[in-house]
Amino acid sequence: MQSKLTDIELIQRTLKGDQRAYALLVKNHQRYAFTLALRFTKTREDAEEVAQDSFIKAYKALGTFKQESKFSTWLYTIVYTTAMTSLRRRDNAPVALDDENNFTQIANSTAKWDVNTAEDRSRSFYLSQAIEQLPPDDATVLTLFYHAEQSLEEIALIMGIETNGVKIKLFRARKRLKEKLEENLKHEAKELI
Repeated sequence: MQSKLTDIELIQRTLKGDQRAYALLVKNHQRYAFTLALRFTKTREDAEEVAQDSFIKAYKALGTFKQESKFSTWLYTIVYTTAMTSLRRRDNAPVALDDENNFTQIANSTAKWDVNTAEDRSRSFYLSQAIEQLPPDDATVLTLFYHAEQSLEEIALIMGIETNGVKIKLFRARKRLKEKLEENLKHEAKELI
């Protein structure tokens, strides 16, 4: 089987009983499905389970795919729904609302799914990933300024440095963040192509 077949051709072959065609669909989309699942579940094991469950659900529902959107969009909607269901099941225990991760998961699980939400989450994921790869001072100043919305003066007090020092750190951190994002997204773009 040719590896250059489109998703639609692979779907048509799968619907005719060609299991290898579906294996190629999985191969083409497994990395991004896992990445999306990991964004919500936060653990590798849970993300693997969500991705696997999503591909099983997609296989069973493949006949209902109407080609009104790209297959990837349809699949990632299944991944999102499966991840949210998994989180709801897992999170039946009481959670502390003062824990930011718990608050984010609750917000994510109640959010309405649409393309803009997916884009926002994807953007947020790549930003978070890049910030985690920065030196601690850079990550701190960016997080305080953009996420916690602290003023330069407040950041100076928190970090114990002069306001001008914060300005310099923020400028340099933005530059390094931009470089990290370009580096990370270049690799991601190669995998998607």
